[in-house]
Amino acid sequence: MNWMIATVAGLVLAAACMAAVALRVAWKLTHPRRRPVDMEPSRFGIGHVEAVTFPSREDGITLSGWYIPAEANGHDGNGCTLIFAHGYGQNRLEPHLPALSLAARMLAAGYDVLMFDFRNAGESTPALTTIGLREQQDLRGAIDYVEQSRPGQKIGLIGFSMGAATSLLVGGTDERVQAVVADSPFYSLREYLEENLPQWTGLPRVPFNWLILTLSPVMLRANPSEVRPYMAVKRADKPILFIHGTGDETVQCGNSEQLRALSAHPDSALWLVPQAGHVRSYAMMPDEYGERVAAFFHKTLLKTEKPLPARNR
Repeated sequence: MNWMIATVAGLVLAAACMAAVALRVAWKLTHPRRRPVDMEPSRFGIGHVEAVTFPSREDGITLSGWYIPAEANGHDGNGCTLIFAHGYGQNRLEPHLPALSLAARMLAAGYDVLMFDFRNAGESTPALTTIGLREQQDLRGAIDYVEQSRPGQKIGLIGFSMGAATSLLVGGTDERVQAVVADSPFYSLREYLEENLPQWTGLPRVPFNWLILTLSPVMLRANPSEVRPYMAVKRADKPILFIHGTGDETVQCGNSEQLRALSAHPDSALWLVPQAGHVRSYAMMPDEYGERVAAFFHKTLLKTEKPLPARNR
C-alpha cells in the first residue's frame, strides 16, 4: 500500500511540476522583453514627426507612436494614411526592416504614416502580449485616432508577422479599412503554436504543447484558438497583398499561400520573395518591395494605376 501511495504522490508531484513549467513558459511568451524606441526618423530623411498617444479600445491601455504627414515632409499628400502594425517582441521601429525606411518610401508616394507600439511594446502601457488577440483592440484604437484626427482620410494597413495577422483580423471586418498588406502572417495561431512551440520553448512537444495550450487560456485569459486570420480573410470583401519569403523558417510561406487562396477580391495578390527569411523581404529587395506596396495602395485606395517597372511584372 505504501508503494501505491508513493507512486501516486510522485505522479501528482511530476504533473504539478510540469504544469508549473508550462505556466512559466506561457508567462514568458506573453511578456516578451521590451525593445527601446532608439532609432531617429531623421536618419531616413524624415524631418517632421508628430509624437502621439491614443487609447486602445480596451480600457486602461494607452498607445504611443508617431504620426508622420507626407505634406509636412515635403511631399504632395494624397489623402490616405497607412497604419503600420509591428511584430511580436518588436515595436514601431521593426528595426530589421527597418520600418522607418519603408515609411520614408510611402511618404514620398504621398501617404501619411502612423507608426505605433502595441501594448507591452515600446512606450505603450505594460500589459499581456497575446499575439493578435487583444492587439486587435489596439489596432482599432489606431484606426479611431486617424478617423478622429484626420477625418476623411482613406486608411490602409501594413502589418508584419503578428501585426500582419492582427491587420487581417481587424481589416477583414472594419469598414474603415480599405486595403491591407500582410507581410509574413500566420494562418491560425493555435495551429501555428501546435507546430512551432517546441522551437520557441525548447521543451518536448509531449506533454508540454498540450499543457501550455490548455492551461494558458484558463490562467491568462488569452485563448490562441480565438486568433484565426483565415476566418477574417474568408469574410473580407477587400483587397489584400500577401508578402512572404520562401526562406521563412519562423512562419512558413505556406501560411500566406493558404490565406491568399481564401481571398476572393480580384485585387488581392501574393508575392513570394525567393530565399527571404521571416519579415526579411524588404531588407532583401527594398526597391521592389516599396514599388509593389505603393502600386497596390495606389490601385486600391486611390483607384489609379501606378505601373510597376517592367522587371517586376
